[in-house]
Amino acid sequence: MMKKYSRFLLVVILLAAAFLRLWKIDKVPVSLFGDELDVGYHAYSILKTGRDYSGNFMPIHFQSLAEWRTPLYLYSAVPTVALFGISPLGVRLPAAIFGILGVWALFLLIKELTKNELIALVSSVVLAFSPWHIQYSRAAFDVTELLVFLLFGLYFFLKALKEPRYLWLSVLFLTFTPWIYSTAKLFTPVLLLFLFIVWRKEILKFSRRDLLKTAVAGLLIGLPIVYSTLFGGGLQRAGHLSVFTDPTRETEVGVARERDARMRGETGEGLQPTIFDKLAHNKVTFWTERIVGNYLQAFSTEFLFIKGDLNLRHSINGVGQFYWIEAVALLMGVILFFTKYKDRRIKLFLAFWILFGVVPSAITRDGGRHATRLILILPPLVFLTAFGLVEGVKLIKFPFRKFAAIGYFGIWILEFGFYQHSFWIHNPWDSERWWHAGFKESIQTIKEIDRDYDRVIISMAGEP
Repeated sequence: MMKKYSRFLLVVILLAAAFLRLWKIDKVPVSLFGDELDVGYHAYSILKTGRDYSGNFMPIHFQSLAEWRTPLYLYSAVPTVALFGISPLGVRLPAAIFGILGVWALFLLIKELTKNELIALVSSVVLAFSPWHIQYSRAAFDVTELLVFLLFGLYFFLKALKEPRYLWLSVLFLTFTPWIYSTAKLFTPVLLLFLFIVWRKEILKFSRRDLLKTAVAGLLIGLPIVYSTLFGGGLQRAGHLSVFTDPTRETEVGVARERDARMRGETGEGLQPTIFDKLAHNKVTFWTERIVGNYLQAFSTEFLFIKGDLNLRHSINGVGQFYWIEAVALLMGVILFFTKYKDRRIKLFLAFWILFGVVPSAITRDGGRHATRLILILPPLVFLTAFGLVEGVKLIKFPFRKFAAIGYFGIWILEFGFYQHSFWIHNPWDSERWWHAGFKESIQTIKEIDRDYDRVIISMAGEP
C-alpha cells in the first residue's frame, strides 16, 4: 500500500516544501543583506563580463570586499540574476530551488539507505517543515546547495555499491561540495576517506574502467579548488574565523595565569607564572577549551530545540533549529537506530556523519551555535528523528498507539503554527536590522537630495 501511494505523497511533500520556500520570498526576509547583494553583483558581473567585480576572470574563489568566497552558488545565481536582476528573487531563487531539491535528495538517500519508503517519506516531511532548512532556503545562503550535492553524492555512492557505474557520479557530486561552502573543505576529504575505508572491499572489486573514470572525475573537480584554497585566497576566511588565530588568546592566557598568582596571595607587578600555571593555561588549553565547548554546544538542547542560532539571519527569535516535540523522536531514533539497526557499517557511517560533521564548525570562534556551519549534521538528525517516529510508534501497543500519534502530531502542528506566526508576523520586525533593512530606502532618499550637500555620511554604527 505504501509503495502504491509513495510517489503521490512525495509530490505532495515537495509541493509543501516549495510553498514554504517560495511564498513571498521577495518580501520575507525583509531586505537583502550585504552578502546577498554581493552575490547579485558578482553574478551580474559574471553575466556581463565573465569576471567578478574585482576583475578576476571566471574565478574559483570570488574576491569580495571583505573576503574570498567559494564560487558555485554565485555561478548558480547567474541565470536567475539574468532573469530577475539584482533583486530578492534574482539572488534567493537558487537557494529555494536547492532547498526543494534537498527534500527530494534526502528521500532518495534514506530510501536507498534503509530500503524503507515510509522512513524516507517521513524524513522528507521533517526536512520540508524544518525551521533550520526553511530559514536557509529563503535567502541567498549557499548551504542548501551544499546539502543537495552532499545528499546526491551519498545517494549515488550507495547505488554504486551495487552498480559501480554510479561511482564516478558520486565522487563528482561530493568533490563539488568544497566549491560551495568552506566547511566542506575539511569535511568532504575525510568523508571520502571514511567511505573508502569502510567499503574498501566492494570498491576494490570494481572494474579498472569505473575506478579510472572516478579518479578522473575527482581530480578534475577537486584539484582546482585545492590549489585555489591553498594559493588563491581560499584560506583567508578560515584564517580569520579559526580558534587558532583568535587574537584574544594571548590576553586571556595571561589573565588566567595572573589570576592564579593572585589567588596564591602574590601581589605587585611582573608576576611570574609557575610551571603549573603554564601547564594549566597555555595556547593548547585555550584552543581545547574553545573547541570542546563549541562541540558540546552544537548538541545542546538550547541550540537544537530552544533558542537556535542567536543571529537572526540564521534563525528566528524564540525558535530552535528543531521543534521541541521532535526532541522526543530524535532521542527515540538515536536509541533505536544504534541498538536495533542491523547494518553495522551504516550505523558507523551515521555516527561519523554526525560526530565529525560538527568539527569544521567547532574549530571556528563562534561555531558552537552557528547554524550555517553546522548544517552538515541536519540530514542525519532529520533521519534519526524520522526513524524514531516510525520505529517508536511500533513499540506502543494498541489502542495507545493511536493516542500517542495524535498527541505527538497535535503538539507538532501547534508548534508549526507558532513558528509560522513568528516567522511572518514577529520575525520581519525582530530581524530587520540583521537584514540591513532601510539602507535601500536611505540610498534612494540620498540620491534625491545629494546635490544640496558637499558630503553624505552613512554610519554603520550599531549594525549587526
